[in-house]
Amino acid sequence: MRPVDTLLQHHQALIAEQNAVIAVLHDADLNAPVPHCTPWSVRELLTHLAGVHRWAAAMSRLRAEDTDLPDEDPPAAADPVADYTAAAHELREALAGDSSRPCRTLTGAGTLAQWTRRQLHETLVHRWDLHDALGLPRATDEAVAGDCIAEVVDTLHPRQVRLGRTPAPRTGVVLHAPGGHWVLGHPDHLVATLSGPTAALAQLLWRRTSIDDARLTLTGDRAAATALLGTALTP
Repeated sequence: MRPVDTLLQHHQALIAEQNAVIAVLHDADLNAPVPHCTPWSVRELLTHLAGVHRWAAAMSRLRAEDTDLPDEDPPAAADPVADYTAAAHELREALAGDSSRPCRTLTGAGTLAQWTRRQLHETLVHRWDLHDALGLPRATDEAVAGDCIAEVVDTLHPRQVRLGRTPAPRTGVVLHAPGGHWVLGHPDHLVATLSGPTAALAQLLWRRTSIDDARLTLTGDRAAATALLGTALTP
């Protein structure tokens, strides 16, 4: 699988995802419901994503040791399309520096590269939501989808466990795509293998599809795999 493992690649992919969001907004129904974010409308989805972009940009400007964090709940803008576009550009500029620069991240002290990766996947998932709301296909870059899976496995799920938001896994599931594989949960107690397109597996981890998706094939203990996948893997 082609990796997305440097700031330059992540940054370029982030810009591409943001541009894909912006491209469909001008004629979008801002009141359309967002299926996987009930009770949000497109307007509320854009307000959320713009706020997350600005919050991440502010976090990336902090020193690694800072503990006074920025506000996560900015007010809604009168024009959410213009506001999202401005927030997208603010984030691009904030993350355009040295990928190794220390800053505060979701997991404490880290680097700028971690925010670029996190915001790339945040934008990807909510672009899927936007496209669902507008009846558009979920086109997805394979490398970005693979890295989205990897982030859940190596960062987000462990963080959820550490924060007490989900129980420590007692079982593990192999996620297998044509270009790679990952182990979700406990690597020494594998109960099943879930195979399918990279995008479908990423969407499953973010609850944008279900284990019954026709694109996915499960072998092994279905009940145990369903139980693990049904926990709070992501924020």
